[in-house]
Amino acid sequence: MSLKSYYNKEAIEAGLDEAGRGCLAGPVVAAAVILPKDYEHQWLNDSKQLTKEQRNELRIEIEKDALVFAVAEASNQEIDQINILKASFLAMHRAVDKIAEKLRPEHLLIDGNRFVPYPLIPHTCIIKGDTKFLSIAAASILAKTYRDDLMEKLAEEFPQYKWHENAGYPTPFHRKAILEHGFTPHHRMTFKVNV
Repeated sequence: MSLKSYYNKEAIEAGLDEAGRGCLAGPVVAAAVILPKDYEHQWLNDSKQLTKEQRNELRIEIEKDALVFAVAEASNQEIDQINILKASFLAMHRAVDKIAEKLRPEHLLIDGNRFVPYPLIPHTCIIKGDTKFLSIAAASILAKTYRDDLMEKLAEEFPQYKWHENAGYPTPFHRKAILEHGFTPHHRMTFKVNV
């Protein structure tokens, strides 16, 4: 099934998605992407369905083909202060702030079932939107690849947690490493570490 290139043909539409909501460490990262109206791509799909190599190749294509794109984050400290859901929306709003400086969207397509409205831009929430709309799939790939790169850099500083492999997600190894080595300044202190 091919993904749709728009929800509302008349509007300048931005797809939004985030990566890292369920992690124990690192920021939550969101991306916003406006693609050309007639955009087509044979293997642009939800980032979770793709290999790392495919995602990195697609990232280059998306950044080249998009009318405008932006990636933004909310830090682990912000996540602890306001909770992960609100921090995800904050990161999405920051991504929209960035693209709006170049091309203001008239409609936002959000992956998921909830969103805090962005001032003066209507939105539609689409459950599993990254498997239905190209712009959301593109945003999911940018958010995921940007965040994976970030966690690989942080892994050089804190190799004992293997973030270059688990990206901060609560794998058995990551949970065990927290018990053995304690928390880093990048861990989310409000998240439970069940082993």
